[in-house]
Amino acid sequence: MVRQDLYRHCTALMESADIPDSDFDTMCIFQDVLKDKLPMMLPFMTVDADKEAAILEMVDKRISGIPLQYILGEWEFWGLPIKVGEGVLIPRPDTETLIEDILKIAEKSGMTSPKIADLCSGSGCIALALKSELPSADVYAVELSEKALAYLKENVELNKADITVIHGDVLSAATAENLTELDIIASNPPYLTAQDMDELQVEVQKEPETALFGGNDGLDFYRAMTPIWRKSLKTGGYLCYEFGMGQEKDIEKIMIENKFTDIKFSRDGGGIIRTVTAKKTEV
Repeated sequence: MVRQDLYRHCTALMESADIPDSDFDTMCIFQDVLKDKLPMMLPFMTVDADKEAAILEMVDKRISGIPLQYILGEWEFWGLPIKVGEGVLIPRPDTETLIEDILKIAEKSGMTSPKIADLCSGSGCIALALKSELPSADVYAVELSEKALAYLKENVELNKADITVIHGDVLSAATAENLTELDIIASNPPYLTAQDMDELQVEVQKEPETALFGGNDGLDFYRAMTPIWRKSLKTGGYLCYEFGMGQEKDIEKIMIENKFTDIKFSRDGGGIIRTVTAKKTEV
């Protein structure tokens, strides 16, 4: 089959299965299998039988509800290649807002080699993005899940990054006690509510529940982590979180209760209030 005909066939299969963005997904699969960034520039080129079979197998997986990113095995975040698969959260563009926040803090505060901890690191995308922009930073990535930890280590190696990976529980004071005098703490913890979990899209259901579910109101991790990790920050250090839509008032309350100041929120590319930064101004 030639590329054009196979492309139309694959797109039609996904459209009939109500897969959103079927044209985009088909293009990504073609690019991956054919190793061609512009595969449809040669629409009448014949696709080898083995590659056609591989494409159709990937389309079948997508139709079954497996996320495109898991099928491809790699996704881009902040311009970096990030390996992903079952057991690790898929990096999303919303999280780049957190990177932007931290880079602004570093620039404004004159931090050229800050000590940074990325909590609930997952794939390591936040830690890797920060290290890429702040190469002199001392970066630590903390993750509990064995499956996610494997991807985290693989991504650190893939990107040749000098990052310290820690297998630890961010809800444990013992973990926090081993990381002290931090300039910045970054985290994208689980923040979906019980209702959110009930309404998840099929493909999101394939991602690890432990990286998604944040308790009945989605805020369990923020309530537990904030007082524990405040002690690990230097006076003048910053705590930076990503959170879910509509959670900003509760997040602000948690920050105030834990004596953080200079609390600032940022919106993601879709206009949703998505991140918070707050400063520790007293011991």
